[in-house]
Amino acid sequence: MLSLVLLTPLLGFFVLLLLPGDRPKLIRTVANVFGLAGIAIFLPLVPAFQNSADFQFSQQFSWIPSIGTSFHIAMDGISFLLVGMTVIVGYLAILSSWNAIQERMKEYYANFLFLQFAMLGVFLARDLLLFFVFWELVLIPMYLIIAIWGGERRSYASMKFLIYTSVGSIVMLLSILALYFHHYQTAGFNSFDMDDLLAAPLGGTWGWFVFWGLFLGFAVKVPMFPFHTWLPDAHTEAPTAGSLVLASVLLKMGTYGFLRISLPMLPETSRDPVIVGIMATLSIVAIIYGALVSLMQTDWKKLVAYSSVSHMGFCTLGIFAFNHSGIAGSVLQQVNHGISTGMLFLIVGVVYERRHSRMIKEYSGLFKVMPLFAIVFLIAALSSMGMPLLNGFIGEFAILRGAFEVSIAWAFAVVLGIALGAAYLLWLFQRTMFGEVEEKNALLPDLSRREMAVFAPLLLAAFWIGLYPTPFFEVLNRPTAQIVQKVNPGYYEAAGIPNPLDAAKSASIAAPARAAGE
Repeated sequence: MLSLVLLTPLLGFFVLLLLPGDRPKLIRTVANVFGLAGIAIFLPLVPAFQNSADFQFSQQFSWIPSIGTSFHIAMDGISFLLVGMTVIVGYLAILSSWNAIQERMKEYYANFLFLQFAMLGVFLARDLLLFFVFWELVLIPMYLIIAIWGGERRSYASMKFLIYTSVGSIVMLLSILALYFHHYQTAGFNSFDMDDLLAAPLGGTWGWFVFWGLFLGFAVKVPMFPFHTWLPDAHTEAPTAGSLVLASVLLKMGTYGFLRISLPMLPETSRDPVIVGIMATLSIVAIIYGALVSLMQTDWKKLVAYSSVSHMGFCTLGIFAFNHSGIAGSVLQQVNHGISTGMLFLIVGVVYERRHSRMIKEYSGLFKVMPLFAIVFLIAALSSMGMPLLNGFIGEFAILRGAFEVSIAWAFAVVLGIALGAAYLLWLFQRTMFGEVEEKNALLPDLSRREMAVFAPLLLAAFWIGLYPTPFFEVLNRPTAQIVQKVNPGYYEAAGIPNPLDAAKSASIAAPARAAGE
């Protein structure tokens, strides 16, 4: 089933290439069918997923045995949530493009399906070389989506995106090779398998070099300050669906890399006080800087783009708190960011399709003209700013708790970032939804049924996580505990918190005993 989840969008990619280019309705239908099929194939894995187990649904085939690499895919709690978000957002991106794209339609949808295949591969790969291959494959369709179907400055934005991410990837590859050769020297055999590499953690001076090499690749993708400058241009020039996927899924590849590779494979280096101080400082600067720059924006889409810099700063700060609340909150906030910021980019796309303008000053009084749209916008804004009963509050509160365990200064930065987030989002809502209706906006149609169908899953997820986040934290308990034990050994004992790994072990021992008694 996991291979089907991965390969379904790739199959759709090839099917689309075989279709005639002059059949737009057929092309749209086929693309939507394969996007929806990805969700349908993933759904049976949800009840089958076990919170008390490690990597599940594992499949492994020999790929290049001479260098010790294989096609190995599997899923734990972290990748489970990110894969679920990828299949849903991937389909919503395709559905949201129904009327927006009229030229080179076949190539457009084919690129989106290939992009989804590559992103799923990043979250599922358990072989480090396979991980890198999928990481690089993501660049191609995203570059083409911006360069061909983007705005006026699409060439500049797409080239900037390609240069930043390519340079980061090259340095990251050198670090991956260093981990590979270190494993060979330690274990005596070649292997890119992550399970093997985890058994030979790297430290010392070489650990520093490898950490910063990986950091460059992951930080560009997040993007962390000061490697963030490609993001506002890419978001602003990309089509709406491209911005949706970029914000909701693509940025999470960077934070996922820290959680999956940097921390568990370089635990000694990761917890070095100097590195922790640098990572925390960069995260805090991103939180505050991104929010302040958002306050200054006159372009609706660029404001949402800079808000991503701020929100992803929360996620990286939670990771380097090295405690259960911080890391679990970071992963959940990555999902929350995909939901709330995804909705905000879709909202910008709705008004742009109607008016072909992203300038905030061009809009006012939309609440009177598009009341349903205004309600959805309000929920998305409240979700993004962390209002209680919505998803953003849960993730931000967990990160705040994790940050407070480490430093009051960290916690203050989180609170300041939340306050600034409320400021720029409420100010944006006030300027566009209230006031007198301009003549150009007087006849704008409200959300259509198709547009509401795009928003509906995101709205449902926002309220679900906000009202009942327990299932999500239960999914994250075990993988979070494994990371915490590596980078912060003794944390659970010192904090007086039950270790989820011990609880799972006790449950696995007690189950056969109960069965024998019965």
